[in-house]
This record gives sequence, C-alpha cells and structure tokens, in this order.
Amino acid sequence: MMIMILQCSNNGVVESARIRAMLVFGDSLVDDGNNNYLSSIARANYFPYGIDFMNIGHTGRFSNGKTVVDMLGDLLGVPYPPAFADPTTRGIKLLGGVNYASAAAGILDETGQHYGQRYSLSQQVLNFETTLDQLRTMMSGRNLSEFLANSLAVLVFGSNDYINNYLMPSLYPSSYNYSPPDFANLLLNRYARQLVALYSLGLRKFLLAGIGPLGCIPNQRASGQAPPDRCVDYVNQILGTFNEGLRSLVDQLNRNPGAIFVYGNTYAVVGDILNNPANFGFSVVDRACCGIGRNQGQITCLPYEIPCSNRNQYVFWDAFHPTQAVNAILAQRAFYGSTRDCYPINVQQMTLFS
Repeated sequence: MMIMILQCSNNGVVESARIRAMLVFGDSLVDDGNNNYLSSIARANYFPYGIDFMNIGHTGRFSNGKTVVDMLGDLLGVPYPPAFADPTTRGIKLLGGVNYASAAAGILDETGQHYGQRYSLSQQVLNFETTLDQLRTMMSGRNLSEFLANSLAVLVFGSNDYINNYLMPSLYPSSYNYSPPDFANLLLNRYARQLVALYSLGLRKFLLAGIGPLGCIPNQRASGQAPPDRCVDYVNQILGTFNEGLRSLVDQLNRNPGAIFVYGNTYAVVGDILNNPANFGFSVVDRACCGIGRNQGQITCLPYEIPCSNRNQYVFWDAFHPTQAVNAILAQRAFYGSTRDCYPINVQQMTLFS
C-alpha cells in the first residue's frame, strides 16, 4: 500500500482523535502488570519499581515510572490499557484497550521459560481473541470493525529471544542450531505469522518496535565480555539482521488492504542517547540506577533496595530496562520522528488515516 507522508501540527492529542484505544503486545518493556498474576519470577510488583509512577507506586511496570506505551498514550490522548490478566479487565474497561504484554515473553514459545509462566507472543494473540469474544457481546460487528481499525496495536518483541534464549547457551540450544542470521530469520517468520493473524482479526494500525542495542544494557556489560567502558559489540552486531528484516517486513505487510504497519527504530534512538548522552540530559550510561554487582547489572532491583536519587540522569533503570526519562524520548521519537526513527511514517501521521 502506498502511504502519503503528511505534515501535521504538533498538537498530538487533537490530531490523534481517531485513535480509540491501544492494544499492547510485548515483553517487560511494556508489561504493566500481567506477570503479577502469573507464577513467574519475572515480576516488578514491589518497591523501588514505580517509585516515580504518578504517586501510585509499583504496578508491575519494569521502570521507575512510565513505560514507552504509557508515554504514547499521553501523546495519543487515550487511557493506559489495563493488564489482560487482571480479573477486573472486562466489560466497559475493554473499550480503553488492553495490555497483553508479559515479562520474559518472546516471539518463540520457549523463550524465557526459566523464569516460569509468561504469555508468549502466540499466547498473547490467543488472549486477544478472548477479548474479541467479549467485545462481540458488547457491540455490533460493524462497530467492532471500526473500533479495531481505529485502535493502535503496539508490539515490542525480540529482546528476550536474544538475552533469554540465544545468548544463554547453557539453557537453550538455539545458538548451536542457528547462525545469527538464521536465528533472526526464524524469529521474523514466526513474528510475521502472528502479525498476519492479528491483521486477519481486524487490527489495521501497527507500531512494531525494533530491538535496542542489547550489548549496551547493564546485564550485558556486567558479563565481562567487553572492556569496562564498552558495549558488547558482538551482541549488538547480531541484532542487525532482525531489525533490518523487521523494517522490510513492514513494507510487505503494508501491501494488505487498509494496513498501516510502522517500524520503530529503537536501536537508532537509544544509540543516539548512548553516543551523545549530554545532549539528552544524561550523565550515566554504563550502569543501572538500581541493582547489584558489576555495572549494577548482575542482579536486578531487589525489594526495598534504595535506587539512585538522580534517576533522570540515568539511561538504565535496572539490568535490562530504561528509565522513564528514556521512555519519554522513545515515545516522542515514535510519535513525531523522521523516517529514520519511524518508517515509513510516524505515529502521529498514522492517526490521520481512518
């Protein structure tokens, strides 16, 4: 499908009136509490997580404050979608969207299994079908089609397939069975299958986040595979095939009638921050605000641990996740960014298509 690039005003909320809700699929970068209800050790339902979250505190978000989808919700003027696993997420609450994301989840079903229960990508799609069954009892087929077509589906996947699968040869055989390019293509083929399924269920607007520079997160820096002041270059290099392939997949998927798939270049945005931290107000790029061991990245935030006080100056909150300050930049660049940040159009431009 050919998409015209439109010039928009900077008033995100006014221009975004056509987006009815967000439907969020992904991992701990966007989980807002699903794993609280699962038998998992990948949880963030304790202090100091949420220390800066709207005077509410910990909710299950893996951040000191808001996630990138919370920030996107602010720009779109839509409510933060409730966690699918929360028993109160039913009835009229579904009309504000639903968050299906689950910490430790991957594109592959086996990814992250050493953490316990989680909703993998395929399970999240099944969970979305459960929501659809409920929505069908609440509105006509035409109204439901319109609701789905004017909702934004945000998908954030892939990181765990590397850090909690491919890069763990003692627990997972994938790095013995696949070269880095072959593994990336395996992920892309599985991902594409589920994206087509979501499109066939009625979703039309998709933001697909690429994988950030995982070799620079405190967890990888703490592995000792690189000099103290360097990222693990090998890890960053093997992500190229996946990110480039996801961008190409967007072009293919946009051939579907009415589809608007957008690739969010997370790698480039976080790379800009790490390469020029002072330009963005950051002074600490190589260690976490909260955590234990080398780079505060060997063990993630422990319950009631006192985090750093200057959180807005840290790129990383814990061993794996960015701070709220970084999430704000990621959301802004997805919403307003150039084609380098968001391809082929940005989220604000996407909202102009009904």
